[in-house]
Amino acid sequence: MAIQTIKMPDIGEGIAEVELVAWHIKVGDVVAEDQILADVMTDKATVEIPSHVAGTVVSLNAAVGEVVAVGTEIIHIEVSNDALALVDKAQAAIKDEAIKEEVTKAVAAPAPALPSKATRSPQTTATVKMSALSEHHHPIAAPAVRRRAWELGVDLNLVSATGPAGRITLADLERYGATSNADQLANREAATPDQRYAQQSAEEVIPVIGLRRKIAQKMQEAKRHIPHFTYVEEIDVTELEELRARLNAQFAATRGRLTLLPFLMRAIVLAVRDHPEVNARFDDEANQLTRFAAVHLGLATQTAGGLMVPVIRHAESLDLWASAAAVLRVSEAARGAKAARDELSGSTITLTSLGALGGIVSTPVINHPEVAIVGTNRMVERPMMKNGQVVARKMMNLSSSFDHRVVDGMNAAEFIQQIRGYLECPGTLLV
Repeated sequence: MAIQTIKMPDIGEGIAEVELVAWHIKVGDVVAEDQILADVMTDKATVEIPSHVAGTVVSLNAAVGEVVAVGTEIIHIEVSNDALALVDKAQAAIKDEAIKEEVTKAVAAPAPALPSKATRSPQTTATVKMSALSEHHHPIAAPAVRRRAWELGVDLNLVSATGPAGRITLADLERYGATSNADQLANREAATPDQRYAQQSAEEVIPVIGLRRKIAQKMQEAKRHIPHFTYVEEIDVTELEELRARLNAQFAATRGRLTLLPFLMRAIVLAVRDHPEVNARFDDEANQLTRFAAVHLGLATQTAGGLMVPVIRHAESLDLWASAAAVLRVSEAARGAKAARDELSGSTITLTSLGALGGIVSTPVINHPEVAIVGTNRMVERPMMKNGQVVARKMMNLSSSFDHRVVDGMNAAEFIQQIRGYLECPGTLLV
């Protein structure tokens, strides 16, 4: 019998400390070799910590939310033959349970063969008939009754029938509705006015840990270091939407569907060629700007845990369909908590979109140490003047923020106007 120590491993890439975001074990648990013990977070990437030994957990030496240095002792595990035997027993039990479940499914899957007419008993016959009736029963009701049920939002399967041959009548439906309304009224009356309008004094203290802590730190850092200014422009995307519809009708089956994002990506890539100052990162300590020929596009993505920014590398080399595939790949990886560390760092400019929730105007926060972020707002159809006529056009605002230390207002305006030109003449994106 011996005590094995598990230390916080070196994740690599110069990481000196991580945040413990979840324990998957507790003191007294028997663990197997390679079993996941904990989740830690580095920047915005979550990393699983496995066990290199089998045994019984003696102590956990860090709390959820604690920042732990690499090399710190975090777990003590007692290793013994008994513990190994318990692990084997537990694994065998799990395996047996899985086998039993599969056997049960296999037995239950096929329909049971019916006994011959000569051998089956009256009880068996009745059971079979009732089973068939329950499986294939549909409520009997006249079209007028069905329409009334649809208007009331009533499931006819829940209504007791009193008509001939089990038919549901309008009276049955009204009776069910009256009973249901009485129940709802009783529930409402149970909540007295005093309860519904009572003052509330409860408080809940929620530790800001994990991804939410990283987001808080990142936002605070961005607003503390970067003097933001936001530029908003209105864009007519009617022709863009028509082109997108034509391309999807012709190529969706073979190349995949295009959303608006690939067109925005391509417009940004083309505009960056003439405005390299926005595709850059600013080093606050060295007081220097690094411009990049490559466009490593950060894509702001909402996940269950909070906002993440996976990176599409070398967006300048992607056509519309490759861009669409990249958007799908990185966003799914982020939402599924499967994005690797190198997929969450190294962006040079960021694109953010809230889709239908985008509102009219927003003031996006720059992804420090970048110097620009392009944001899309909600697309709406509005009456607009064109060639002296009032016509319906699809309009969308771009709300973009810039680092005023290195991007002047004129530069930002020219950059966005160039993006506008590409989007309003979408054929130029394909040249």
